[in-house]
Amino acid sequence: MSGKRMKVGVIFGGKSGEHEVSLQSAKSVMDALDPLQYTIIPIGITRDGRWQVGKGAMKALETAQVAAVESKGTTTQLPKNYINSTIGGLTPASATRSVDLLPPALVNEIDVAIPVLHGTYGEDGSIQGLLELVGVPYVGAGILASAVGLDKIAMKQMFAAVGIPQVQYVACTRNQWRTNPEELLDMVEGNLAYPCFVKPANLGSSVGISKAKTREELAKAIALAAQYDRKIIVEQGLDVREVEVAVLGNDVPMVSVAGEIIPSNEFYDYEAKYVGGNSKLIIPADLTDEQREQVERYAVEAFQAIDCSGLARVDFFIERASGRVLVNEINTMPGFTRYSMYPKLWEATGMSYSKLLDHLIQLALERHVEREQTIHTYEKRDETR
Repeated sequence: MSGKRMKVGVIFGGKSGEHEVSLQSAKSVMDALDPLQYTIIPIGITRDGRWQVGKGAMKALETAQVAAVESKGTTTQLPKNYINSTIGGLTPASATRSVDLLPPALVNEIDVAIPVLHGTYGEDGSIQGLLELVGVPYVGAGILASAVGLDKIAMKQMFAAVGIPQVQYVACTRNQWRTNPEELLDMVEGNLAYPCFVKPANLGSSVGISKAKTREELAKAIALAAQYDRKIIVEQGLDVREVEVAVLGNDVPMVSVAGEIIPSNEFYDYEAKYVGGNSKLIIPADLTDEQREQVERYAVEAFQAIDCSGLARVDFFIERASGRVLVNEINTMPGFTRYSMYPKLWEATGMSYSKLLDHLIQLALERHVEREQTIHTYEKRDETR
């Protein structure tokens, strides 16, 4: 690929509750990719699962961006290195629920994919499995790490298996809530104290998360979370500081400086993250040497516990009274918006946004080469020779 621009397919949108977040992240990623090195091929997925390539995908992105900036009286310009023509037999406006046409387009037209998809069907191993089936290198975690990283219950179980400290929690299902809600409320109250936080197990960006201070609020919170996922997690609320670090690498990951979040709302919810932009990010976080060492060590342990690769953001709680460090969760495809902590942490560590993307693409290519070295067939040896 030397001597010509690498073709990068940026996949965005999707069927999850984080559709809008994905569009914002994708816009930032495409703006930051160096046009002298890369040709960008936008690949959009609508809310109902339709694939759009080229101008169709760009139109969806432009519409979302115009809506996002109208109140500020600004306009959004798309980089000139976007692909505008027909790609792999798909006209710019073509869309289909089937992926029958998409894999050939991916195989024939792109050198590497950046799946900037958050949440269900994008960050859970679904798109990663498709890309592996068609043999396309992609940025980020593999199938297993993506699935486990998104499922907060499975993630916490794997963290517990390697001794990573966490907050106390209760796991339940939508069926439990529907069939016997009072029994479920009793179980939560028997194991946790108020306040507590209720979350869908398989979603990010704080979508569907509520803070409950009473039994009535707990019931409403579980009902809300059950709309987004069949699995629900209720976590003990603590008086904590919220600290995050960015991880980058494959088998030997690097850890960025730590940053602390001061939420603009009561907790770091969707509005505080993406709408108001008023939450404060303190980089570097004010940590003791011992806390800093623990954060870095636990970040690597969490990354390796789920067999992650490429990138991840690891979120921590630090108890104000005791100073104890607890791992909250790992995000295998953290946000890349202008408000996002992941690129800000690496910028503070000395790596620009564009260089970060260069590094992630190289990590994707390295991991793809390693996958290709694995034998997937078995041929019986002739023992008579």
